[in-house]
Amino acid sequence: MHISEKEIEIRYAETDQMGLVYHANYLIWLEIGRTKLIEDIGFTYAGMEEQGFISPVTDVSIQYKAALRYGQKAKVRTWVEDHGRLRTTYGYEVVHEDGTIAAKATSEHVVVKKDTFRPVPLKKVNPAWNEKYEEIKKVTDGVRN
Repeated sequence: MHISEKEIEIRYAETDQMGLVYHANYLIWLEIGRTKLIEDIGFTYAGMEEQGFISPVTDVSIQYKAALRYGQKAKVRTWVEDHGRLRTTYGYEVVHEDGTIAAKATSEHVVVKKDTFRPVPLKKVNPAWNEKYEEIKKVTDGVRN
């Protein structure tokens, strides 16, 4: 399993009246982490779009564990939790500098043709990308998901 890491400097604008990171900003950080993972393995989301495909979010789940505040740094860890014929699930941890987990999350995505929104297997869009996801996806109990 490959885990990508991206540091986030928490800006004042990302906090709420309580001085905590506003919950919706975690979604932005997940996208930053996902983009970093994709770039780390040699691909770009922009490249997929240039080919006429997009990968919308079909589901997202976040569990908030320990608040982050302005002035702190966080790290987003991202991996391929599962990858099937049509769906890819990414796993995430947003952690404090000391390693304390601030949030855990997953997001599910499909690849679709930009003009019709019809689902297309990643294997047909980019066989090398699909193969890399198969190679790096999470392994549970010695079995690939």
